[in-house]
Amino acid sequence: MARGRPGLTGALVTAAVPLGFLAVFFVWPVLAIIRLGGGGGVAAVLSSSDTWRVVEFTVGQAAAATAVAVLTGLPVAFLLARTALRGHTLVRAVVMVPFVLPTVVVGLAFRSLLGGGALPIILANAFFNVAVVARTVAALWSHVDRRAEDAARSLGAGRARTFFSVTFPALRPAVFSSAAVVFLFCATSFGVVLLLGGGEYSTLETEIYLRTVQLFDLPGAAALSLLQVTSVIAVLVIGAVLRRRSTTLNLRVDTARRPRGGEWFVVAAAYAVVIALLVPIISLVAKSSFNGFKALAGTGFRGSLQITGWDAALNSVKAATYATLLALALGVVACVALVTLSRTRARPSLVESIDTALMLPLGVSAVTVGFGYLITLDKLPGDLRTSPMLVPLAQALVVTPLVIRTLLPVLRSIDSRLRQAAATLGASPWRVWREVDIPLASRSFIAATAFAYAVALGEFGATSFLARPDSATLPVVIGRLVSRPGELNNQMAYAACALLMLVTTAIVIAVDRLGTVGEF
Repeated sequence: MARGRPGLTGALVTAAVPLGFLAVFFVWPVLAIIRLGGGGGVAAVLSSSDTWRVVEFTVGQAAAATAVAVLTGLPVAFLLARTALRGHTLVRAVVMVPFVLPTVVVGLAFRSLLGGGALPIILANAFFNVAVVARTVAALWSHVDRRAEDAARSLGAGRARTFFSVTFPALRPAVFSSAAVVFLFCATSFGVVLLLGGGEYSTLETEIYLRTVQLFDLPGAAALSLLQVTSVIAVLVIGAVLRRRSTTLNLRVDTARRPRGGEWFVVAAAYAVVIALLVPIISLVAKSSFNGFKALAGTGFRGSLQITGWDAALNSVKAATYATLLALALGVVACVALVTLSRTRARPSLVESIDTALMLPLGVSAVTVGFGYLITLDKLPGDLRTSPMLVPLAQALVVTPLVIRTLLPVLRSIDSRLRQAAATLGASPWRVWREVDIPLASRSFIAATAFAYAVALGEFGATSFLARPDSATLPVVIGRLVSRPGELNNQMAYAACALLMLVTTAIVIAVDRLGTVGEF
């Protein structure tokens, strides 16, 4: 007991760092918007049948898209984690590209392929988020000991029974972590619903945007934001309950092998998913042209962009770099605090409350946060509203929860006997982390880094609200071009999409090559 208290105190102090960031750059701006909106129209909005129809569609399409993303992401996770085949780096890059594309662009691609409606919305949202499931689950799956599976097979269990009885329970923390993140991303999808809904379908996110930007109905937007936050908390609590499972990892990382027998069907399904992901991507690239690239490279095309496409790409990389570094620092600190709290006498409810709080930015409208920044951050020293760090701060707020959800399942699943053995041999707590936890979590850290970069590069909602015209990122430039009439503007938009995909692919491959010593 005497040794547990300092550990508990230190973990709480450590947790105060990401929680403090959350309080200043999330809670404060959101509460400011709610106070500015007042309470006059809240009751009317919440009692409206139209509001609950929007809620029903928001939850329904998000649940359906999550199911599709999980079912298609698991075969890809198996391919990345358990097979020794060539081309894994390329597969990871292809899977990540949809994740970085601005929602308005993907909406246009799916509208040209499938038209509008509920089904295209579901498929487009799933298209975005296959990477979340594939890479989060693969990061844990690559460490799950094969011996339990081999034992089940030797006792006569078929492959399906072995998977559902042995493998899936071990993967459950990562599966439900990724599913919760995917659900929140789909529930707050903006550009896809705006373009494919056709005025017939809308979500809480599009309604908040409409009331804030077009109707200036701040009380209504505040009421919907409160409803959105409540829904997010409910999802996170359910996800926390479903993730309650202890999975044992080992230090062996050579779990990949050449597929055998029926495993080839899973590999074939994984490659089918990759090919399906390529269809909208190829469609976007095919719509780009030399004239589009040429016009995009011209300085201040007709004075409308105030920036070239290449400068926008550089701005994207700079902002994403700062956002990723900040998110990784905050995410790692948060994971260390949560894992340490779990290993002390801290109440599970305290740990889950901190975990849930850190996830909240995933499910709150980027419009609400961006608008909140503009009315609050001038009160901080230096007036961050004019700082070049404003966009990275907003992006880091969105990215940090994803870093936590990628790293935390692996860190929580490390066999405590390994840590106890290291401590028995005289290793300090820091050395235990360095020799046991860090090697096991290194691949998840690389996955988190790639995710963070991809999300930051493609972030559109808050960035479009905060970026100045001369410091716009590629997604912002694409959004501006798409909204303007004219064939050349369309060509420039698709050329910017191709450039964004090229930058994303190059960065994801570089991160994977830099941080891996083998496939995962």
